[in-house]
Amino acid sequence: MESTAGYEQLAQTIKHYWGYDDFRPLQREAMECVLSNQDSVVVLPTGGGKSLCYQVPALCKDGLAIVVSPLISLMKDQVDALRSCGIAAACVNSSMTADERRKVADEIRAGRLKILYLAPEKLLTPRMLEFLKDVQLSFVAIDEAHCISEWGHDFRPEYRELKSLRELFPETAFHTYTATATEPVREDIARQLELKNHRLLVGSFDRPNLIYRVERRNNRLAQIAEVIARYPNDSGIVYCIRRADVEEISSQLNQAGYRSLPYHAGLSDHERKSAQDDFIQDRVQTIVATVAFGMGIDKSNVRYVVHAGMPKSLESYQQESGRAGRDGLEAECLLLYTGGDVALWKRMLGDLPREAFQAAEVSLAALDRFAAGTTCRHLSLVKYFGQTLNQDSCNACDVCLGEFDAVNDALIVAQKILSCVVRLEERYGADYTAKVLAGSREKRILEQGHGQLSTYGLLEEEGVKTIRHWIEQLLSLEYLCRTGEYHVLNVTPAGREVLRGEQTPNLTRPKTAPPETSSKSRSVADWEGVDKGLFEELRELRRTKAEENSTPAYIVFGDATLRELAKYRPTTPSRIHEIKGIGQKKFESYGEEFLQAIREYSESHSLDTDLE
Repeated sequence: MESTAGYEQLAQTIKHYWGYDDFRPLQREAMECVLSNQDSVVVLPTGGGKSLCYQVPALCKDGLAIVVSPLISLMKDQVDALRSCGIAAACVNSSMTADERRKVADEIRAGRLKILYLAPEKLLTPRMLEFLKDVQLSFVAIDEAHCISEWGHDFRPEYRELKSLRELFPETAFHTYTATATEPVREDIARQLELKNHRLLVGSFDRPNLIYRVERRNNRLAQIAEVIARYPNDSGIVYCIRRADVEEISSQLNQAGYRSLPYHAGLSDHERKSAQDDFIQDRVQTIVATVAFGMGIDKSNVRYVVHAGMPKSLESYQQESGRAGRDGLEAECLLLYTGGDVALWKRMLGDLPREAFQAAEVSLAALDRFAAGTTCRHLSLVKYFGQTLNQDSCNACDVCLGEFDAVNDALIVAQKILSCVVRLEERYGADYTAKVLAGSREKRILEQGHGQLSTYGLLEEEGVKTIRHWIEQLLSLEYLCRTGEYHVLNVTPAGREVLRGEQTPNLTRPKTAPPETSSKSRSVADWEGVDKGLFEELRELRRTKAEENSTPAYIVFGDATLRELAKYRPTTPSRIHEIKGIGQKKFESYGEEFLQAIREYSESHSLDTDLE
């Protein structure tokens, strides 16, 4: 089936239903693949508008679009968002009653439904496949497509079975979408699904609106609370490795006066659903979750993501941190790391087959280097995915914002550390080595006779915390390496060159007080011209409308839309339609009440309205 729709129809559709005047990078090309029935592999960053790549052309084509999605909560979010825009969409999943499923089937038979979301397990049941044989399908879209590849960070065997659909629907085009696929994963996706003459579209992996920071974990609660305090009325996610950490951190935050809820697989279905609903509806500020929470939420206005423990790979970090700032506004991502997390992950992944475990070790090592690195965080991330940045400074990470000071005598410092590793006969780990260099009086150190070493106390004035920071940097720069079951430190050949003075490492130390404006450069620009009082009033109105309609607040209007409303202060239907994110259906549902709120606030505060 050939589509007669083209660019104009795509532009009209995205304006009418979503209120957008233009396309984000590669969206148009991805949509045109759908219109022309050309298979595609689309890689766009979280927040890059992947969903629109198949949702918009689904409305421009005859028939029903099938969207494969991994989690019930994610499907529900997508369907709620589509319906709020006036689009006929539905999902079928195990949480629905028989009557609810029958109603969806009736809508499909009547041709009233345009988009249907299904989990792979549900889609591949004989009953569903038999039903779909009699339905005109426009195309199949596979979201979170990295789950297809065993080289991906979240491989799901059931995704592999999707290739059987090619035999059942040979004339139907397949389109895959993901935010985190390296080149081997992209190739594996196309191979496993037997894509035909597919087009590969890979956007930039960079998220310029995210401010990345990495800190060694020392006072976990204080470090998390410091981030939350910068966003007193906003939503955020704290990720943990273990369920016990989730419970502990959530409890500690609540005792400290913050509003948080735990979310992990050990909770009942009711508890998880209640926690997620409260977070989505902005009734609770912070969700503390294991990484399993990551793919189950489409909330656009998350202003911070804190990793209280290291993720297992840079792919995981890219996806989990990417939950922040999906609306394109500024957001902060803090990674708290310690070498102990690497050991913890290795124990947790120890039951994997040998080849898979070795791949996991490589992923962990890459993340370890990123955490301890002293180069631009944005550059390090995109480089991992095979891309580069065309700028000297991102102005959006701790390194580029000058939150570290260069160590002036870096060669001497490095030589002292490496020399200590050698004098300890390369038999001890990073913590022990740091304590020797700091002159610790611990019983074990004195009993081993290491208080008599020439390197004992050489960096006493710096303290264990700073020394550990430098050891991690030397590991990242590959002057040191960890070996064996107990991760003892060894000096590498490059490290021997440092000892001989033939190389000088670039070492940094955290500033005692980060610059006041360091985290605000992007924020200032995003708030320019916005009346914050009006923004808060509109946010309260949004919350009220969301409660009335039992829908997530960000589905009513996103933060970016509210900021534009509070900046330009439209007072007429024609002017409010110029605001991004307000399509026809949303204007009919909420437009007049928001216009009235703007008029009343502007009049009471003597503000000009309908600004250009």
